[in-house]
Amino acid sequence: MASVEDCRLALERLATRLASVDPRVRRRHSFSRSLSCLVSDLDVTFVGQLREGTLHDIALSPDPRALGKVRLTIASDDLVALTDGHLSFATAWARGRLKIDASMMDLLKLRAML
Repeated sequence: MASVEDCRLALERLATRLASVDPRVRRRHSFSRSLSCLVSDLDVTFVGQLREGTLHDIALSPDPRALGKVRLTIASDDLVALTDGHLSFATAWARGRLKIDASMMDLLKLRAML
């Protein structure tokens, strides 16, 4: 099981990956939403803001059930594997290892950037 700090670092890697997306692609698929990521096995939630295709203000929420407009639920090891490139977004989602609660349009836009 990954630690809370490992998960925070994984989300920082995700933010870096989003920031490195081609600016034209990011503009085409950008949206602004609050984001929450429940790390299910640690029962902690990180929150942040998706703005213009990048992830900002990542923080550990005092409320483990905090909800953003885009909500991710994932186990700690899967979060680390996803951001390290050892687990693909599509595989994690298809196998139920990553749950996403968002509008279909937000999901498609997010997927286009990952």
